[in-house]
Amino acid sequence: MNASGHGPGRAGGDDTARASRELRETRAELARLLPAPPERELSPDRHLHHKERLMRLIDDDRAARSAGGTAAGAGKAPAARRPLLARPALWLPATALALAGALTFTLVTDDATGTRADTTASSATGSKGSTGSATVLLDRIATVAARTDAAPVRADQFTYVKSLTAGAAGQEDGSFVPGALHEREMWLSQRPGPVEQTGLIHEDGGYAPLRELLPSGSPGMYPGIDRPTYSWLASLPTDPAALLKKLYELTPPLEGQEADQAVFDRIGQLLRETVMPAGNTAAFYRAAARIPGVTRLEDVKDPAGRHGVAVARVDKRASTATQWIFDRKTLAFLGDRSYLTKDVTEGRKGTVMSETAVLRRAVVDGYRERPSGS
Repeated sequence: MNASGHGPGRAGGDDTARASRELRETRAELARLLPAPPERELSPDRHLHHKERLMRLIDDDRAARSAGGTAAGAGKAPAARRPLLARPALWLPATALALAGALTFTLVTDDATGTRADTTASSATGSKGSTGSATVLLDRIATVAARTDAAPVRADQFTYVKSLTAGAAGQEDGSFVPGALHEREMWLSQRPGPVEQTGLIHEDGGYAPLRELLPSGSPGMYPGIDRPTYSWLASLPTDPAALLKKLYELTPPLEGQEADQAVFDRIGQLLRETVMPAGNTAAFYRAAARIPGVTRLEDVKDPAGRHGVAVARVDKRASTATQWIFDRKTLAFLGDRSYLTKDVTEGRKGTVMSETAVLRRAVVDGYRERPSGS
């Protein structure tokens, strides 16, 4: 009998408890040594388009508090604003939210464009499209672009783009709520070195700086695929095959997105929101013609109601499609649109997720400066 508590039985229990404690301590130590789980990155296009919204909301809240909640100090009531996207797949990291990364979209309804969204979606799936004619169209557009005179943009200047834009605001249940088309002005810095503020947005009556998410101690953001200055764009290959290869390297797809669609969408963003040399513009169009699945649509309206011809690509994996719309006569880039191609959690087939019509593009010498005649 082991009345004293010593002996083989008790020793075995002590050994088990000690081993269990050591295992917990080892796990805790390993957890401290391992790096933090990688945070999900936001699509550069979505980030550039919407990152300023949180800063604007914060400024509004501060103004409301400083004014004691009066109508004069509060500006737009928070309830009237587009809600922040709460869909987990598109949340920014907490550090991003603290800096500037609001993820809001505004849904464009059928009435906003004068075109039924379901009709738009069915056209882009190929029922009225042709891959071969899309290649011919993009080659024609490239030829016109190559002949377009474009003065170089100096490093101390800013590109200016005025547009009519909208998107879709996500809710916690994964659905999207309607929003209204609105004008937006964007100035992008062309400085060659690192910058903390990459641009400025004027939207909904207020100005908000564009700031990138940078690690502690970073001097700022350098030119590149996420900060495409005129000089950086001019440094890219003008051979379509070489350019396309580089774009695939620089544009990793999001989870659930086709790699081809990621590159197609990125090219559209660059064509919409930058100013680049004519030869590079032509190269982008010819590179896009090499992406599988691009089709041509004969009659599409942009968000401003302008009729044009379009090229489109469907991402079957993500059940989305993107259109680029061009003036039928001049072949100038008018705008783009992204929408759902199937009934999914986010919305019904044809729901427009984002769209933009370019109204003015220019080069200016400072923030808040507008080109003459605008």
